[in-house]
Amino acid sequence: MNNKNNIIQGDRVLWVVLGLLSIFSFLPVFSASSNLSYVVGHGTPWGHLLKHFIVLLFGFGLIYILHKIPYNYFRGISILALPLIILLLIYTASQGNLISGANANRWIRIPIVGLSFQTSTLASIVLLAYVAHLISKDNFKIYRLDSSLLPLWFPIFLVILLILPANLSTAALLFFMVLILVFIGGYPIKYLLGMLGTGFFMVMLFILVAKAYPEWVPNRIDTWVNRIENFNNSDDSSGNYQIERAKIAIATGGLFGVGAGKSVMKNFLPQSSSDFIYAIIVEEFGLVGGTALILLYLLVLFRIIVIAHKSDTVYGKLLVLGLGLTIVIQSFVNIAVALQVFPVTGQTLPLISSGGTAAWMTCIAFGMILSVSAGQKMKSHASQNSEVKVENPLTILSETI
Repeated sequence: MNNKNNIIQGDRVLWVVLGLLSIFSFLPVFSASSNLSYVVGHGTPWGHLLKHFIVLLFGFGLIYILHKIPYNYFRGISILALPLIILLLIYTASQGNLISGANANRWIRIPIVGLSFQTSTLASIVLLAYVAHLISKDNFKIYRLDSSLLPLWFPIFLVILLILPANLSTAALLFFMVLILVFIGGYPIKYLLGMLGTGFFMVMLFILVAKAYPEWVPNRIDTWVNRIENFNNSDDSSGNYQIERAKIAIATGGLFGVGAGKSVMKNFLPQSSSDFIYAIIVEEFGLVGGTALILLYLLVLFRIIVIAHKSDTVYGKLLVLGLGLTIVIQSFVNIAVALQVFPVTGQTLPLISSGGTAAWMTCIAFGMILSVSAGQKMKSHASQNSEVKVENPLTILSETI
């Protein structure tokens, strides 16, 4: 069968895993949304379930559209989109939104449709695609510090500094992934260490300036400090309200869980349908369900490595690793927070947590990854056809003789 006529292309195993994660997500989202309905007084469980269905339906539409686009097009798209993303981040950071005195400039509201859009998630995808493009170019100047400062490191630090005041965990994850990407791309380690030191210095400088002039630099430093202190001081239950409830939920689940929709802690966890949804999953489906979910994310990681390994271009390899590893790391960070391995970060569980733009950005990333995989299969099919065309005349000639 001609691969061009296939409705779905790319890595079939990854498609199946994404479908399983999305289908499974309806159970914990429907269960945990009762917290928003009856405790917070926002919407109904069926309304939240319908919203989650529409979000995932639109998200898989994005995956389908993007996986049909040749992945080399993402080079030019990332170059054109980077200035626009920087402008969006500047606009987002300048809104002046505060929650309990802390910086809450994470979202911008989309006119007409009325949806809130978290610009940092899209910025991460665009920046990683741009870095993958720049590192993969056949240009040895990019591996020199003086030649790489303006085209490579300036946009990296600019984007991260615009995200940092309102979202430390996203900024840290993005910077970590950029360092991994340029390291895989062969950037000199001595320069990487210098950039790591520069990043640490800029964060310390930001903290000092923000503490000295809080009215000029809205920030979440107090929130960061409280989360770290609460994490280190596990005996103080008053400062670990969410973590304590998550631990109770996990302990209650046991081996097989209390059953779908029967969670009790979902009514006491403020972020039971997003940040702490893994705790609700373990409570309802037990250790078996929680382990199965981890195995699915590990399978996603395995397929990402396979796709990157099979890619015949450096750009394809870096694009898949940059976007794919970010999603997998975010998944395990979310799980680690529920298990009290990490401090509270606010990172959602990809394709499982309820939400809008975060789920769509995850789908965009997977669409780009599947585009690389689809390109591999198209080239493989084309090479097989070319081999057949070469053999046919020889066969005819031998038969004639």
